[in-house]
Amino acid sequence: MAVKILSVDDELPLQTLIKQYFRRKIRSGEYEFLFAQNGKEALELLTQHPDIEIILSDINMPEMDGLTLLSRIHEMGNPAQRVIMVSAYGDMENIRQAMNNGAFDFATKPIDMEDLGLTIEKAIDQIEYVHKSEQEHNQLETLKSDLAVARDLQQYILPQTFPPFPEACDKIDIAASMNAARNIGGDFYDFFRLDKDRIALVIADVCGKGIPAALFMAVSQTIIRSKGTVDASAAECMQESNNLLSAYSVDAMFVTVFYAIYDMNTGLLSYSNAGHTYPRLVRSDGSTEQVPPTNCPPLGLFGDALYKEDCIQLNHGDTLFMYTDGVNEAKNPDREELGDERLNDILTGSKDRNCQEVIEAVNRGIADFVRGAEQSDDITMLVVKRK
Repeated sequence: MAVKILSVDDELPLQTLIKQYFRRKIRSGEYEFLFAQNGKEALELLTQHPDIEIILSDINMPEMDGLTLLSRIHEMGNPAQRVIMVSAYGDMENIRQAMNNGAFDFATKPIDMEDLGLTIEKAIDQIEYVHKSEQEHNQLETLKSDLAVARDLQQYILPQTFPPFPEACDKIDIAASMNAARNIGGDFYDFFRLDKDRIALVIADVCGKGIPAALFMAVSQTIIRSKGTVDASAAECMQESNNLLSAYSVDAMFVTVFYAIYDMNTGLLSYSNAGHTYPRLVRSDGSTEQVPPTNCPPLGLFGDALYKEDCIQLNHGDTLFMYTDGVNEAKNPDREELGDERLNDILTGSKDRNCQEVIEAVNRGIADFVRGAEQSDDITMLVVKRK
């Protein structure tokens, strides 16, 4: 599209000179000139043609002078418009005032048309830069909006109703939270009934950050849940889920998973740990122990990987604390990590709390430790207590 240029000058011969000098660019459609004889006419044309982006304005004109016009143009708030002031060489005081008031450049009379042409080209370069910046800003705002929607959708697919099994409140307490380091994260938790006595528990951490991790997270959660409802054991669920995820994994993405089947009547927890952070078992007396590993690889890396399971017993009053490494690897301004020992101290002090209170205590402990340092990883927790 042609660059629209408004020439504002009460000397009519200047119109002829401009049309003659820029005739090739006018014919080729690069430039389109409009003309006004004073500031008042110029404002009317600017209202009719808001896409005018360069104004060549004389300073000394009848009805409305160039300095007044310059201030009125700035009031219109078009960041791309560039004003080039034109005046006699001896009128440097007004030219200097115009430059101080935001004029882009100036030309002196008699006008050197070659110099004016270079000034217009320089103005066009800046205008194009402004338009590009505006476009990038709009794209960024659109991306922010999309990420906000994605964040809401991600939270929506995670269980949010607590207690999740009201009919079993006398047997089990469950709470969970996921706090993404960015707008959207790669961590997730899940829990769902397998039958009247057993529930499945899932906590996972996708490698990477941002949109790719969030998409892989959604796929992983869907696959694990679908396989968990049909496979008899924790190991079988991990095996079948890995077969699917490894077949569809892109750029070697993978997910670490702790998957467990908990019997609410007996307190028996059978589990398979696919490369995930080891959960902590907080006994009713406040002692903590690490849930033994099963030494299985993350899901999505190797299609022929084998998965096995183990089991532990939860006694009345015991709490199982499952988490992602954003918890124990939270860093303070000195780049020190929270670490296992500090986490154990928080959990020991929370032995008599319900699951939601345990999560709140850990979050407070992290906040106190990091002292305002930027969160570098998703922080996700899933806590289960046998009543």
